[in-house]
Amino acid sequence: MASLLFSSSSSSQPNYSPLNPISTKPHLRKFQALVITASSSSSSSSSASDDTSTRLVTFLGKGGSGKTTSAVFAAQHYAMSGLRTCLVIHSQDSTAEYLLDCKIGTTPTICNNNLSTVRLETTKMLLEPLNQLKEADARLNMTQGVLEGVVAEELGVLPGMDSIFSALALGRLVGFLETAGRKNHQNDKFDVIIYDGISTEETLRMMGATSKTRLYLKYLRNMAEKTDLGRLAGPSVLRLVDEAMSISGRSFHLSGPMSSEIWDIIEQMLERGSSAFSEPGKFGCFLVMDPNSATSVNSALRYWGCTIQAGAQISGAIAVGLPHSNVESAERVRNDFLPLPVAFTPYLSMGSIIDWNAIILDTSSKNARDLLSLSHKSRVISSVKFDAAKKSVTLLMPGFDKSEIKLFQYRGGSELLVEAGDQRRVICLPSEIQGKVGSAKFMDRSLVITMGK
Repeated sequence: MASLLFSSSSSSQPNYSPLNPISTKPHLRKFQALVITASSSSSSSSSASDDTSTRLVTFLGKGGSGKTTSAVFAAQHYAMSGLRTCLVIHSQDSTAEYLLDCKIGTTPTICNNNLSTVRLETTKMLLEPLNQLKEADARLNMTQGVLEGVVAEELGVLPGMDSIFSALALGRLVGFLETAGRKNHQNDKFDVIIYDGISTEETLRMMGATSKTRLYLKYLRNMAEKTDLGRLAGPSVLRLVDEAMSISGRSFHLSGPMSSEIWDIIEQMLERGSSAFSEPGKFGCFLVMDPNSATSVNSALRYWGCTIQAGAQISGAIAVGLPHSNVESAERVRNDFLPLPVAFTPYLSMGSIIDWNAIILDTSSKNARDLLSLSHKSRVISSVKFDAAKKSVTLLMPGFDKSEIKLFQYRGGSELLVEAGDQRRVICLPSEIQGKVGSAKFMDRSLVITMGK
């Protein structure tokens, strides 16, 4: 599977046209006309810019809240609208297979028109990077054959590898981590990638991975450039990595790049990946909950705050269950998640045959379809507001209370480090409000911090 995910020359991935011809079935003609109209501006901008042609969509929520069901609903919706869609599963759970009535393997499988599926398995994703390193080492002869002796199939998965390799796989599929040496062909691209991860916590780690890696990269570069060990080993390691991953797109057999150039390119890659998670046109993240379960609703609120801490944005909330079944719960959910848009999807019984055409076209699904189709145009909710007159900073922190938030300051008060939800976020302060924290109070899901005079 690794070669299919990471190589732009894969022949197994379907080569779809941007929009399939309108269906001859009357009920599908009506649906496609509605959705294609709603997404036409997105599609036109997609064809105009290669960087925004693929959008990543994922779902967060408590276990059992309906994340996989929502992911399959979204995949069916986008595919029926004529968008080339790929549902990426990273678990051994068979729920998606049951819902789709389609076997999901480790190579892309076509389930129906415009919809492909693939299951990520870290044991297989380990193989390609090591093989790339071996091939690069064979050309550069840096380890004198030692690397060639490593048997990749013997290596097992260590804790933390799942998130790292899924982030790399998605980055390549979506194009967040494209480099000069690795440009995907337009025909090999999907319009939408739906990701159903191992767990919400793992997905949150993946979302914040690029921004967090940038800080590690900064310290590694300092060590490589300012220590004797770094100056000795750094250039060789960078040469090997660049040759294996084609980071710079230049061969060392010709005029290889300088170490500083490779560091700069890696930093630019990570910066693009980090910024993509805050752009609605490139990334859509939806909270999922059972509106009749207080625990599920509270978990969704907390994951909203955790997503902000990870440096991403929430596009909306999806409640699994129709609003008329419990009007009071539905109204409470809408109020709890303001100003996020909230949509409801029907509850699916796992013991009956699922007719996705009927489900997607049902009027009870309209709000959810609209939310998924138009979320790329949604107004970005600012999580940080500066008030120079009051010398204050307001942080949107839904799902947390004041006792769970820790504040730290380094570098002379020019930055504010916020720790909450097992995530750390660095906020750079404008010069006019820099200084030490004077006081902090929590109100209306926000932490208001007043800087000292």
